[in-house]
Amino acid sequence: MSSTLIVGIDVSSQSNSIFFMDSEGNHLIKKAFFVNNDTVGADTIIAEAISCAQKINATSIKFGMESTSHYSWHLQQYLYNSSELLGFDTLVYLLNPATVRGIKKVFPYTQKTDTIDARMIAETVRFGNVKPSPKPDFRFAALQRLTRYRFSLVHTIINEKNRASNLIYLKFSSYSEDCPFSNVFGKASTALIEKYTPDQIARLSSEELVEFIVSNGNNRLKDPNVIVAGLKKAANRAYRLHPVLDDSIGLSLSMTLENIRFLEKQLDKLDKEIESHLKAFRQTLTTIPGIGPVISAGLVAEIGDISRFDNEAALAKYAGLVWNKYQSGNFCGEETSLAKCGNQYLRYYLVEAANFVRMHSNEFGAYYNKKYGEVNKHQHKRALVLTARKLLRLIFAMLSKGQIYREGGN
Repeated sequence: MSSTLIVGIDVSSQSNSIFFMDSEGNHLIKKAFFVNNDTVGADTIIAEAISCAQKINATSIKFGMESTSHYSWHLQQYLYNSSELLGFDTLVYLLNPATVRGIKKVFPYTQKTDTIDARMIAETVRFGNVKPSPKPDFRFAALQRLTRYRFSLVHTIINEKNRASNLIYLKFSSYSEDCPFSNVFGKASTALIEKYTPDQIARLSSEELVEFIVSNGNNRLKDPNVIVAGLKKAANRAYRLHPVLDDSIGLSLSMTLENIRFLEKQLDKLDKEIESHLKAFRQTLTTIPGIGPVISAGLVAEIGDISRFDNEAALAKYAGLVWNKYQSGNFCGEETSLAKCGNQYLRYYLVEAANFVRMHSNEFGAYYNKKYGEVNKHQHKRALVLTARKLLRLIFAMLSKGQIYREGGN
């Protein structure tokens, strides 16, 4: 009678802990053994797994490991591409760490050690109701590296702008509130706040300020005279910074703004590269009003092959766009929170897409406004997430059927 060998692998940057059991839960080794996280260690795992599988007449080998950071990436590829495992039905499972923690609770008094973790990973594969991970498509993987780096870069820019906003307040307390520029971080605005203090702005003539603004605004400003009037008003209202702090605040602000300018140039360069990579994919998401190549690339990269999802509910769960339910007897809670799970990158690009689409589509705009008006707090955040959930249904249908977008017709 054939059986299945289950291999639990606790992956770390330098070494991997390995544990063997069969499909009945019988431990095939007394304790986990360790190998280096490199090709030599991977060959040892394969050789030991084959030897153990032959002893129990196993025709299938299931390898399980947590999907943590990037340390499992190379090992997953190595196992799937091993010619020595061709004689077995080989499956690799990349497990959500939360799932493994849930299984661990079934076994009381277990400690946090590499040996125990490898065994718990094997137990999760055995009865955790998990699906094997598909063999990676390197086209998606390459695009994903770019879009995930973009995710990180965007958040770095946000952090730098928050830091700059704090420094701007210290230097020119009324600037952000009364700023006459449409964008505080626009070219003319940052040039002005970087060079002048409120006292200097108050002393400069209107003609001098107009000349400075025009020369730094790329001739895109609507009415420099109105801007100057607003600046004068803000300068008169602002607190004055103590002279001892003036130089340090000024230098910190200047360097932070320089960081923002550099990072935004990097973002422009990255967006062009992402748009170029997207051309390798057949997709119709860019036909949705408001969704451009970069957002489409983020969605395509994280979703991957749409056929791996049985329905849009499965895709929503993968994205983490599901809500916790609270029910006891006849009571059912009205306010529920978004489940803190799923793919954060996909959720980010879905919410970003929803924000653009609701401004370009009458259907989604009306839906957003309806949800916005249903509550008295967190209106925008709640309405946007619900709009993203609605958009997800459309995206699933379009990717599944290869259709283009038609307002009200999808």
